[in-house]
Amino acid sequence: MASTSNVDDFDSRYLIVNPENGGMVDLLKYLLLGDISSGVKFLEAEAEAVPVLVVEEAADHRWVIAVSIIARKIIGFLAKPMEYTGFVVDFTLNLLSQNGNIFGLLYNLLHGKVVIPRRGTETFLSTIGQLDGRIDLYKGEYLTEQLRYSDVGQSGIEMELVNRILMDLCIMASKLAYENAEVVRNVVVDHWKMHFVDFYNCWNDFEKEMSTQVFILTDKPKDATLILISFRGTEPFDADDWCTDFDYSWYEIPKLGKVHMGFLEALGLGNRADTVTFQNHLLGKEAKFRDRSSDSEELPSTGNDCIPPGKMELTAYYAVKNKLKSLLEEHKKAKFVVTGHSLGGALAILFPTVLVLHDEMEIMHSLLGVYTFGQPRIGNERIGRFMKAHLESPVQKYFRVVYCNDMVPRLPYDDKTFSYKHFGVCLFYNSCYIEQKVDEEPNKNFFGLRYLIPVYLNALWELIRSLTMGYTQGPQYKEGWFSIFARILGLAFPGISAHCPTDYVNSVRLGKERTIQMSSF
Repeated sequence: MASTSNVDDFDSRYLIVNPENGGMVDLLKYLLLGDISSGVKFLEAEAEAVPVLVVEEAADHRWVIAVSIIARKIIGFLAKPMEYTGFVVDFTLNLLSQNGNIFGLLYNLLHGKVVIPRRGTETFLSTIGQLDGRIDLYKGEYLTEQLRYSDVGQSGIEMELVNRILMDLCIMASKLAYENAEVVRNVVVDHWKMHFVDFYNCWNDFEKEMSTQVFILTDKPKDATLILISFRGTEPFDADDWCTDFDYSWYEIPKLGKVHMGFLEALGLGNRADTVTFQNHLLGKEAKFRDRSSDSEELPSTGNDCIPPGKMELTAYYAVKNKLKSLLEEHKKAKFVVTGHSLGGALAILFPTVLVLHDEMEIMHSLLGVYTFGQPRIGNERIGRFMKAHLESPVQKYFRVVYCNDMVPRLPYDDKTFSYKHFGVCLFYNSCYIEQKVDEEPNKNFFGLRYLIPVYLNALWELIRSLTMGYTQGPQYKEGWFSIFARILGLAFPGISAHCPTDYVNSVRLGKERTIQMSSF
């Protein structure tokens, strides 16, 4: 059972779903027979709420909790095979690409000139990078000038161009965040002609390893006008990343609402093994200590005994916040943008949310926007109400982009028994890349029976479309064999194939004209 000590007047409420606390018999009795006593074995809550909260949650949210447990058990069982498969796939794809594909590899084998891929180098791409090899920006040579002189009073056509350019930079940066530091540096400096600031590989308390990755760039090294922060998303073969998306555990923050516990841990804002750490971080006590100690090489312990020594200062929230502060002091006219795809999108919107909670209003005044792509839900409806004044005034600053049947934005499950809700403007793109501004994407829970057949028919259409894109839209939209193979897999798993960044890049570049007002410099 997680620690339940109180800190001052902070009234902590949380629920932890632990698939390891019960067996398959307990799960089947809970799911099929509605046996609440079996269901509560998988749940943990604060001492004052046990057994009331646990029993209520087990009874009211039975199907949601059961699906979460089943999904995480299956993913956990497949964790090692997924890891090994990912290793082989990454190596094989890079072996082929660095040797000119299959015929080039055969030629090099015959001549003893095979290029062996090396991880961590600027030529070794991730699976995401192999799926979509595009790295150049949409009208990237005009990016800095367009943004610097942007004004909310401009014509609709001019604002459309500025917004499209910025969104394109964000989706490309979100895609780039999947790569290693050398690839990121090479693309930012040599292709985008921008200034690479830093790449962070931070401690993730949910996964118990250095797996939260984020990089920062500015449009130029001196007198920058734009700072961009990009969080890495869910890696295709990382079981822990997928478990985070399917996790039902939450932590309730006074004034803010219920927040996905796994996302808090990914930012380094607590540890479910000792829930007092959430109080320390979210109350700002830990934040104040970390700010005072940010220049030290190694911080002493302040109650986070679950974080290994030397890793504590390398948590994403504090590393990014401290760097952002120094950049804003250095570049007086700069505004910052936060972005991310998938899990990275969740961290991208959670980061400014915690900044507001910590009353970092000086930083928030420099926020230009938050752009997320395929982002899962991060909490309940109260979070949206809490952040509304900071993200919608004087103009809209939070844009949540969703492509068609992408399953991840429909997680965690949302129905009358579940409390997680999206907020902000949703820019929804269908499979023809037609944009709609909506409050909630269609088929918000993905598994609805009325959408079952259309989802599979749409996956077939996406496969056909992928074979023709290079002819109908131009060579930059031509999909390679690996991307087409992913489309074929999408015939069986359409919600997962639709999550690939390829369709998000296409949506931003091919989508119809927008009329949304963007924050200005």
